[in-house]
Amino acid sequence: MPVFPSAPVRGSAVRRLATPLGVMATVIGAFGYVGAVDPNQPGHYPVCPMLQITGLYCPGCGGLRSAHAVAHGDIAAALGSNALAVVGYAIFAVVWVVWMVRARRGLPLRINLAPVYWWGIGAVLLIFTVVRNLPFGSLLAP
Repeated sequence: MPVFPSAPVRGSAVRRLATPLGVMATVIGAFGYVGAVDPNQPGHYPVCPMLQITGLYCPGCGGLRSAHAVAHGDIAAALGSNALAVVGYAIFAVVWVVWMVRARRGLPLRINLAPVYWWGIGAVLLIFTVVRNLPFGSLLAP
């Protein structure tokens, strides 16, 4: 049972599409900024606190370099910087398209994942983090 019951979205098509379009505009703006300000050059972005304190890569390390590569159309470099982030970008794109279709039809976006899926996502993040910090997982390191 969803935490917040959903009701049909009322109003014009423009009003229903405003939120998903606003979210996409924000994402495009963020990717545009990261595409213009190269994270490979030191001094533009803060260092990952986990990497700075422990010397270990977190699941997000390399995410900005990955976004920079995607903004420039270099998917191979993006996968090399953070493969999990690229998968996240693809999942976001699919969810956004579903959101747009549902909003156009006047239906709310509902993502009801059972707890087992959330645990699975956590396990993937943990395994990705551990493997990328081991010598044999250096291919996953940024």
